[in-house]
Order: sequence, then structure tokens, then C-alpha cells
Amino acid sequence: MTTAIFLLFGSFAVLMALGVPIAFAIGIATTATFLLFMGVDQSLFIVAQQMASGLDSFTLLAIPFFILAGNIMNRGGIAMRLINFAKVLGGRLPGALAHCNVIANMMFGSISGSAVASAAAVGGVMAPLQKKEGYDPAFSAAVNIASCPTGLLIPPSATLIVYSLITGGTSIAALFVAGYLPGILMGLGLMIVAGVIAKRRGYPVAPRPALSEVMVAARDAVLPLGLVVIVMGGIISGVFTATEASAAAVLYTLVLALVWYREITIKDLPAILIESAVTTSVVLLMIGASIAMSRAMAFGGIPFAISDFLLGLSDNPIAILLAINVALLVVGTFMDMTPALLIFTPIFMPVVKGLGMDPVHFGIVMTLNLCIGICTPPVGSALFVGCSVGGTSIAKVIRPLLPFYAVLFGLLMLVTYVPDISLFLPRLLLGYQ
Repeated sequence: MTTAIFLLFGSFAVLMALGVPIAFAIGIATTATFLLFMGVDQSLFIVAQQMASGLDSFTLLAIPFFILAGNIMNRGGIAMRLINFAKVLGGRLPGALAHCNVIANMMFGSISGSAVASAAAVGGVMAPLQKKEGYDPAFSAAVNIASCPTGLLIPPSATLIVYSLITGGTSIAALFVAGYLPGILMGLGLMIVAGVIAKRRGYPVAPRPALSEVMVAARDAVLPLGLVVIVMGGIISGVFTATEASAAAVLYTLVLALVWYREITIKDLPAILIESAVTTSVVLLMIGASIAMSRAMAFGGIPFAISDFLLGLSDNPIAILLAINVALLVVGTFMDMTPALLIFTPIFMPVVKGLGMDPVHFGIVMTLNLCIGICTPPVGSALFVGCSVGGTSIAKVIRPLLPFYAVLFGLLMLVTYVPDISLFLPRLLLGYQ
């Protein structure tokens, strides 16, 4: 078992350090681990079988549909309408454009379900506006980077769908509803930090908008925000599943962008479909390889060994949960969100079950934890995209990000040790027990 642990994680770390793409690094490390227990032919067969069977899931169909819906929204002018509405909501606060950035990321991210798409769409629009108003580009990029993952907590979220699949059927509806309060608290915490910094630096407050401007912005945002009502309303009421909701999201955004706003045409659809297919293939390849790795860990008894080790360190749940959070924060600095979720959920799930922790609560804790990871170097995808659209470098943006990291870590501790933040709404709306 010890050999299996060192071979699996050691070879994976070496391959990552050599720059091997993460999906291939996972697959090679998994195959090498199976070779400890069986022959070459059997090892290759089992890895391929696990990847294929792991992807043979109706639930996973939600991921390409939500990716497609997000790309349609990005091309269809929906992001700009949400940004205009965000300007109205945050315009009178110190550092108005910074608050607009956070609010727009919360709205667009929750609809698209992608932190990277949100960072690119919202940051691409906001960065020139903030530069024109005298904002430090590094500060503007830091606000965008820290706030773009809010959409991974505020549903619909492909991340929570993957978590449900890994845990063997944790309620997607309960996970979706559970993400609202932590996601909103995340946005509010970031706005407080941005407001304090903006006031100290004397960044401008937007002029009071005319009533007509408010009405126009609100009217333009009604239909995009209606997608959340349709998706979440349908799931909570039981009208359709999360996968069916994702297909409804594609239809709704297509009608909105193609027919109502007319910002895209039929000729634009092939490019949107190809872009969505490429993104989906990358995500699903990582999921398939990670599922095979999870099987290798289970075959070698690794999750239970780590569980016994952690539970043997202390009988204090506070200390154990802190150790899990620190481990996930470290993992998040060098591993993308989806493979980290797929690999480490089976490892830590026996531990939290032993502590009596609710799986919905743990899903929100893991997601929030890994949201911080995609904002941190060296592998943070949101960090790279945010710096690119913000016209700054990672070296320059790290220092402005530090106060935002502090808020995110504080929120992580709060959500970890106060389960009602995650479970209040599922119990209230769904009767979740």
C-alpha cells in the first residue's frame, strides 16, 4: 500500500513538474500503479475500461450543455447586459467599477457556470473602463480574479454536478441550493475589501444614474437572469433533472441570442459548437482519467489508509477539518479544479463521514476551497486569464490579491465550521435532512 501511494502520487508529481498535460499525467500514473498488481495487458484494459465506464453517465451530459450555454451567452451580448445592470447596482459605492466587476461576475458566473469564461467576459469589458477611471491595472485584475469563481458556488455549477457523480448520488438540487449563501457571502466579502481599498486610494464613485437608465438596465437584465429562474425553478420543483435543465439552458440562451437580441447568426453557430466541443473534450478527458485514478486508489486501499492516518492524528474534528482544508489549499495551487475534485473527494469522504459531516456541506467546502486554488499560482486558470485580460503580470497582481485571499480563507473557515450556512436553504426549500 505504501508503495502504491508513493508510486501514484510521486509519478504524478514528477510528470506535472515535467510539464506533461494533467490528463496524461493522471493516466500514466494510474497505469503505473496498476502495474504493481497485475500485468501490462490487464492494467491497460482496466484503465481504458474505467475511463469509458466513468464517462458513461447521464448526469455528465449536463457539463457539455452548460459549457455550450455559457459560450452562447458570451457571444450573444448577454454578458454586457449583465455588466450594465451591475453598474447600476454598485455605482454609488466607493470604487464603483470594482463593485460592478464583482456583481457582474456573480451574475454571469452563476449563469455560465465557468470561472474562466466569467473572468474573460467580465474582465475583458471592465479592464479598459477601470483603466480609464484611473484604477491600478493590478488591483482591477485582482478584483476580477478573486470574484470570478463565485459562479462555481452560485448555481448552476458543473463542479457540483461532478461532485454529485463522485459521491454516488448526493442530491444535485440540494448542492445547488446550498451554494447560494456561501456564494453570496463570498461576493459581499470581496466587495467589502475592494471598497476599503478603493476608498483609501480615492477611486471615483459613479454619478447617480437617471431613473430611465436604471429601468433600461433592469429591463435588459431580466431575460438573462430568467435563465436562473428556469434552471433552478425546474430542478427544485422536480419538473426536470439537472441534465434536462442544462439542455433547457442551451435552448433558452440560443433563442435569446439568436432570435431576441440577434447578436449572433446561424453562421456563428459552427464556431460556437466547435469551441464548446473542444472545451468539453478537455474537461471529460480529465474526468475520465481521474475516475481511473480513483479506481487505482480504491484498488490499493489508499483512501482508507489516508482516512485512518488522519483520524489517528487527532480525535478533534476541528483539527481534522483544518488539516483537510490545508491539504486541499495546497493541492489547489498546482492542480486544476475538476481533477482535484475527482481525485481527492474519494480520499477525504471516508474521513468526513467518520466525523458525521453531511456530504452536501462537504461538497460546498471542497468547492469553495478549490475556488481559492484556481486564483493562486502556479497553475490557477482564473489567475492566468484574469492577468491576460487585465493587461498585467502574475508578479504584479499577487500583492493586491493578498487581502482578497485573506477574506476567502476566512469565509472558508466560516463555511467549514458553521454547517447551517450551507444547509439552511436546502432544509428550508427542499426539506433536506
